[in-house]
Amino acid sequence: MAYLISEDCINCGACVDSCPVDAISEGASIHEIKADVCIDCGACNDVCPVDAPNPA
Repeated sequence: MAYLISEDCINCGACVDSCPVDAISEGASIHEIKADVCIDCGACNDVCPVDAPNPA
């Protein structure tokens, strides 16, 4: 199950560099995770200062 980034995202970009499969990109107001690429490792949540990425 892929992670999703909630509206709590502050668009800081910390999650982008932490993703081992490059599943995260910058969206219009928050970052987005490509569900078909996400491997559910949780690395993005580990570095997020506002805990925006969470399991779907």
